[in-house]
Amino acid sequence: MASAIHQAAGKLPAIAKRVQNLGDMGVWQRSRAFHDLIGYINGTSTAIQGIKTTDEIFESEMVKKLLRLFDALEKLVEQNPPLEQPQRFGNKAYRDWAQAMRELLPELLEQLLPDDKKRYQVELGQYLTESFGNATRIDYGTGHELSFLFFLCSLFKAEILQEKDIVSAALRLFNRYLELARQLQRTYNMEPAGSQGVWSLDDFQFVPFIWGSAQLAVKSPFDPSKFVDEEIITQYKDHFMFISCIDYICKVKTGHFGEHSNQLWSITDVPSWAKINAGLVKMYQKEILSKFPVIQHVYFGELMAFEPVSSGTTLSNARLGHVAPPPSKRICIGTPNLVPPVPVASAPPPPAESLSIELNVGDSSSESSDNSVVLRPSTSSASLVAASEGSGDKLSKE
Repeated sequence: MASAIHQAAGKLPAIAKRVQNLGDMGVWQRSRAFHDLIGYINGTSTAIQGIKTTDEIFESEMVKKLLRLFDALEKLVEQNPPLEQPQRFGNKAYRDWAQAMRELLPELLEQLLPDDKKRYQVELGQYLTESFGNATRIDYGTGHELSFLFFLCSLFKAEILQEKDIVSAALRLFNRYLELARQLQRTYNMEPAGSQGVWSLDDFQFVPFIWGSAQLAVKSPFDPSKFVDEEIITQYKDHFMFISCIDYICKVKTGHFGEHSNQLWSITDVPSWAKINAGLVKMYQKEILSKFPVIQHVYFGELMAFEPVSSGTTLSNARLGHVAPPPSKRICIGTPNLVPPVPVASAPPPPAESLSIELNVGDSSSESSDNSVVLRPSTSSASLVAASEGSGDKLSKE
C-alpha cells in the first residue's frame, strides 16, 4: 500500500532494508531483485566464457567513466594512509577513507550520469557506497560484494549500461572493483565480515570464482585439477579472475592450500569448469543469498525491487561450454515500469545444494532449463527471464 501511495504521488520507492526477520527471506527469494540478480550473474557467465581478462574488449564511454570513478576512490587511499596503532586488524584510518568516499561519490555520480538518468543517482549511490565494507567494524565480506552486484545490475536495468557492455562490466568494472577491494583489505587490515567470512570458500569474495570459472568453461588452457599449481598461478593470474583469486589467497595465507581453503581444494576433483560454475552458483544461492545475517543488510529500491515476480517465473542457468551468441540474442534491456506489480503467491525455490565433489553439480536444476538471459519489460517491471535452451559442458559448433 505504501508503495502504491508513493507511485500515485509521483515519488520513487523508498530505498530501504526490507529483510527484517527470517520470514522475509522467502519474500526475498521470490522478489524481482533476487531473480534479476541470478539472471545477471548467469547471463554474464554465458557472455564471458572463453574471454581472458587481458583480452581486448569493447569499452563504451560510460564504462570508461565508471573506471575513472575507481581511480578517484583509489587516490583517497593515498590521502588516508594507515595509522600506527597497536591492534593488528581494523586500522582506523579506514574510517577516514570511508567518510571521504561517502562525501565524494555523489559528486562523481552526478558528473557521469546522463541528465535523463539522474533520477537513479540516490539508489545507485546507496548500492555503491555499501560496496566497500563497514566503517564501524572495519570489515568486508560477501554482503558488500553483493551490494556492488546490485550496482552493476541496476546500471543495466536503468539502461545506463547497454547490452554491448555486459562483457566489459565484468572483466573491466568488476575486476577494477575487486582490485580496489583487495587494496582496502590489505591497506587497512580489514577483517572478514561474519564469523566464517565467505562461508568457508574465501574470506572476502565469492562472485569472481563464479565468473572466473565461466571464463575457463571454453578453451581452458588447463584442467581444474591444476589451478593450485604454482606454475599455473604465475602464468594465468592476470588472465582469469579465478586464478587471480587463488593467487591472492596464496599471498595472504600460509600453510597447505587444502588446510586453509578446503572448499576450493575440493574443486580440483570436479571434472570440468562448467560443472564447477554450476556448483558455485548453487553454493552462492544457499550459503550467501539464503543467509539472513547477509541479506538483512541489503538495500532495495526501484531498480532492485523487493516486489514479487509473477507466478511461475523461473530462475536462469548459465549456458556454459557453448560459444556465446551475439549480444542482441543474449540480453535485451528493458526499462523499469513504475507501476507496482500485484502481489502473487509463489512457492519458494527448492533449496540449493552446496558445492561438493560428491554431487553431480553439472546437472540442470529443476527450477529452470534456460540458459541465456533476457531482460524484458513486462506489465509490472523489467525482469530477467531466460529462454529455454538446455545445457551442456562440451563446446558446441553454434
